[in-house]
Amino acid sequence: MQNEWTVIAPCAGVVLALVMLALALRAARKQRLVNDLPTSKTTGVFIGLVELKGTAEVETPVTSFQAEQACVWYHWSVEEHWSRTVTETYTDSDGKTQTRTRTESGWTTVADGGEMIPFYLKDDCGVIRVQPEGAKIEPQTLFDQTCGRFDALYYAKGPAGAVADSDHRRRFVEKGIALHALLFVVGQACERSDVVAAEIAQDKNAPMFLISTRSEEQVSCGLGATFWVLAILGLVLAVAGFVWGDRVGRFQLEPHPLKYSVVGVGFLFAWALGWMWMAYNSLVNLRQRVHQAWANVDVQLKRRNDLIPNLVTTVKGLRDYEQTLQPELAALRAQQSATPPGEPGPDHAGCAPLLAAVVERYPELKADGAFLNLQTNLVDTEQRIALARGYFNDIATFYNTRLTIVPDRFIAMLGAMQPQALMTASGFERAPVTIHFAQ
Repeated sequence: MQNEWTVIAPCAGVVLALVMLALALRAARKQRLVNDLPTSKTTGVFIGLVELKGTAEVETPVTSFQAEQACVWYHWSVEEHWSRTVTETYTDSDGKTQTRTRTESGWTTVADGGEMIPFYLKDDCGVIRVQPEGAKIEPQTLFDQTCGRFDALYYAKGPAGAVADSDHRRRFVEKGIALHALLFVVGQACERSDVVAAEIAQDKNAPMFLISTRSEEQVSCGLGATFWVLAILGLVLAVAGFVWGDRVGRFQLEPHPLKYSVVGVGFLFAWALGWMWMAYNSLVNLRQRVHQAWANVDVQLKRRNDLIPNLVTTVKGLRDYEQTLQPELAALRAQQSATPPGEPGPDHAGCAPLLAAVVERYPELKADGAFLNLQTNLVDTEQRIALARGYFNDIATFYNTRLTIVPDRFIAMLGAMQPQALMTASGFERAPVTIHFAQ
């Protein structure tokens, strides 16, 4: 068996080390994704992967079970503590049967549950709906209390039965996203099925779907720490597997520092190759998002070019419609009010059918509402263009920065990647729409 461990232990160490390396590179990729995504405004959300910050809002929130707090998502659990004494027999090194006792203890979950609902993420520009199903949730702790069976909470929020060997201590923990909580969201924006608007929802092809009560900086630092911890753990496991194989298989054999050094250098070489592969793919994805951001700007410019002239034509039609109506109404009013009723003059009863005919032909004056709608669309359209241009400049800046910092600039040279020029106010290829109301 000792000779078998000489082979098994190093192989197991290498496999575990590679698993840790893969998980470390995955964390690094997510950290770069978080760092390279500009924060969008809810009004300027475009279809694709986006990053948002805002508060959780909903008209009818759910009430959490333990804290009884208004939430949009929560999960609770009740754990019960147990302990027992175990007597076991074993054979010592002399072949004699011995008896020993030990104490085991732990926590067992005796009840849990939760609830989630779609909610709106609100910032200073507007709101966007978020479907939390399928997201990685990083919630706040709403309730955390440990008590004995004589506490009212013990049975009020927990089951009546008990686990085997129970110490009659229970721990009540509830985590959730409270109403109005500040959130950091990274996810895929897609079209809603009920209205013409975007929403954030699960997408199997999206690289990340995160709803966190932590800030962007905290999320990024956490992913960075995960990368380094897993990478170092992988290095330790790779070397430890060979050390353990030597010690188990050959008790009298002296350690082999050179062999262990070779194993460590081999792991570091694999780590370097894996990081280069991850960094290059991240730069390619970032370049694609830059191209997508420019396409979004072009879409908004085309929307302005197509929408505003049609709105102006509609407003002109309503304006001409009312310009025809107003003189007729003024003439009829003048005719009706020329002389008081009962005195010689125009026939008021005769004017009534004419007024009824005018009202029937022109049932409602709408030009003021049309002008207001045009003004609202002009403001909204220009705001969309400004947000799209700002998003493009932000992500292009992140991309250009990646191409200039070390070691990313050397990775970018492998793909002959070039910086992206930023967009200026005079750089639009589509001219703004000019509005004329003259006859």
